[in-house]
Amino acid sequence: MTRLALRDFDAVVAVARRGSFRQAAIDLGLSTTALSHMIARIEGELGVRLFNRTTRSVALTDAGHIFVDRIGPSLLDVREAIEIVRARGQTPSGTLRINAPPFAARSALAALILEYVRRYPEVHVDVVTDGRLIDIVAEGFDLGVRVASLVPTDMIALSLGEAQRFAVVASPDYLAAHAPPRVPTDLAGHACIRVRLPDGSLYRWYFEQGAETAQIDVRGPMTIDDVTIARAAVVAGIGIGFFFEQDVIADIETGRLVRLLDDWTPAFAGLALYYPGRRHPSAGVAAFLALARELGRKA
Repeated sequence: MTRLALRDFDAVVAVARRGSFRQAAIDLGLSTTALSHMIARIEGELGVRLFNRTTRSVALTDAGHIFVDRIGPSLLDVREAIEIVRARGQTPSGTLRINAPPFAARSALAALILEYVRRYPEVHVDVVTDGRLIDIVAEGFDLGVRVASLVPTDMIALSLGEAQRFAVVASPDYLAAHAPPRVPTDLAGHACIRVRLPDGSLYRWYFEQGAETAQIDVRGPMTIDDVTIARAAVVAGIGIGFFFEQDVIADIETGRLVRLLDDWTPAFAGLALYYPGRRHPSAGVAAFLALARELGRKA
């Protein structure tokens, strides 16, 4: 008789989702060896191989695809039932998984998480910073954070109340050798640090002044998908950079960087917490949302 536990199903779905034993093991809080043994035991119980493994890749077998396709929706229903029951408890507990872009985790989310951990020590908060626009349900997260305008329509959103701005910056050394741009189209004559988005495409710098907008496909000596390296390149005088304001505001205030095209980068919709609309929030999620509202009122 097959004896599989909920944790076993989670393991299979995690490996299928990640396509990697190592990444799935990190998500599950296991060692790679322990997860590999778990999958082998599950396959032994079922009497069929679920994954084809090589030294470089992991892929579902035909039987594995059938198993995951059938068990995935059922697993979500079971999780929802567990969340509803847990929500009846007075003390939040368990694990709260949050996905957020790095800049959001550093700014709006950091203080909220620290206060939450102080108030609810029985909850383990697992924060994953990721620039991709992921499906938080498919990736196993309880909450996500995005710019409000990017929250999917089937999600419930709670504003974090902080408007966002972009900042175009260059170092004093760079500006000593180059006339600063006065309008966005002037950037065509400058060295710019290009930004690669998580999906591999190149970001076109967006500008707005009143009813006028512009999207500039800049050119320059570097293309980077890491904000720390991009900032270092701009501070070093390599070229002009385009950042979220909070990533370079300290440099602007100390004079390491000079802000450009300020009147072309107005504030836009701030960040929002969001979660699946069809789910009943767990006690941990409900407490986190309540704390976000409380701290938002005090701000």
